[in-house]
Amino acid sequence: MSAACRAPRSPNRSLRRSARSRRSRATLLAAGAAAVALTLSACSSGGTSGGSGKTNFITGKDGIATVKKGDRHDAPGLDGETLDGKQLSIDDYKGKVVVLNVWGSWCPPCRAEAPNFVKVAAATKGDVQFVGINARDPQKGPAISFEKDYKVTYPSLYDPMGKLMLRFPKGTLNPQFIPSTIVVDRDGKIAARSQQPLNEEKLRKMVDPVIAEK
Repeated sequence: MSAACRAPRSPNRSLRRSARSRRSRATLLAAGAAAVALTLSACSSGGTSGGSGKTNFITGKDGIATVKKGDRHDAPGLDGETLDGKQLSIDDYKGKVVVLNVWGSWCPPCRAEAPNFVKVAAATKGDVQFVGINARDPQKGPAISFEKDYKVTYPSLYDPMGKLMLRFPKGTLNPQFIPSTIVVDRDGKIAARSQQPLNEEKLRKMVDPVIAEK
């Protein structure tokens, strides 16, 4: 059949196809924007062994989850080799408030929050022990360079496979993203959690109430 014999396309059909095409493009753009936002707020998923069932936590508008003193769960035993080759266990810091920060040298939000952690660690020295958990770095080199670049003075456990994150048992405020921050009270119990990069103000908001506890 020649082109002249083909039935002409309905204008309405063309309009419908054009509208569908515009909707598809809009959907793709929206999905892309959401993906970018997720990347900026948290680099990747971590352990999934935990969950929030029966944690009795309250999450504020700032994304920080807190637990009343009487409702807290024990932090898991976290130990292993640090980036500088020493052995470390957070049990050694019982009696101190401990701030655990899960980070990776490959993670842009981790780089953004690093100066805030260095500053608050220096300001709370004596009351608080900061401990990093360097996750998903296949080699130590980039992580060590990260610490030098940001003048990180506190130790970091080396966790290339993310196994330490999986030690948090079901029913606790477990870290599920990188970066994540956990505050452990003087009794070794989880007091607060954030699963987003923190500025200085939000980090102090997590730490100061736990320091003030008697």
